Amino acid sequence: MRYHKPTSFADAAAIAAAAQGTLRFLAGGTDVLVQMRAGMVQPDDLIDLKHIPDVNQITQTPDGGWRIGIAVPGIVLGGHEGLTRDWPGVVEGMNLVGSAQVQGRATLAGNLCNGSPAADSVPGMIAAGAKVAVTGPNGSREIPVEQIPAGPGRINLTKGELISAILLPPRGKHGGDAYLRFIPRTEMDIAVVGCAVNLRLDGDKIIEARVALGAVAPTVILSEAAAQAIIGTTLDASALQALTSAAEAGAKPISDKRGTAEFRTEVVGVLARRAAKIAYDRAKGQGK
Repeated sequence: MRYHKPTSFADAAAIAAAAQGTLRFLAGGTDVLVQMRAGMVQPDDLIDLKHIPDVNQITQTPDGGWRIGIAVPGIVLGGHEGLTRDWPGVVEGMNLVGSAQVQGRATLAGNLCNGSPAADSVPGMIAAGAKVAVTGPNGSREIPVEQIPAGPGRINLTKGELISAILLPPRGKHGGDAYLRFIPRTEMDIAVVGCAVNLRLDGDKIIEARVALGAVAPTVILSEAAAQAIIGTTLDASALQALTSAAEAGAKPISDKRGTAEFRTEVVGVLARRAAKIAYDRAKGQGK
């Protein structure tokens, strides 16, 4: 195995583009190191990204958004007052990943690039309208988070490309978000269903919304129908029922040992209602 320690993303991209065989990036390492020790993967090239400047920093952008380094662990994310105030749903998702020990290493970028449809941090980022900065042999670009997952264990990046930052938009006024999941146990389990809701109010009326459904399809779903079900409403009973129906209709789950397709379909509607209520209450509180 060839171990690389680049000091810039451009260098990391060049190494990745030239690599032959199995390649892995190392930021938090909570997936790749476990896989290596279990014999599931043996990289020909391992690129350690932790020595690139600012990968462990959270910074506010001039427009009021947030730039999150690819090596920022969940425990730091959850302890950041400004980020937690603006995007509690994003932080909630990441804080559900693994144990306290895992939280000390696991990252948003790693959770996204693992390609799991049940990744807890991904629905919140998608609902928030987050983007990722991507660096490759031909330069840098920004991509909406929802365009990164391609299916279980797969992502839509070309050879030599890697994520160089997570970008959250400005929270703005009168907005709120939330993430909820269902698991069989109380802690440290993989989501059977997840749902994130992000919305904005004008008075009591919802004027913007994004709804992301997790673990009910090969990738996290950004449901336009679920969002439209609550836009223009005050989240009354009829709006919540419309949201439930839209979320259920948008789900395309499988049946496995952790839950049937029918069960997942019902639960996604329940979580959508609950997450929407939390996001709505947060938006009302944020406007005070």
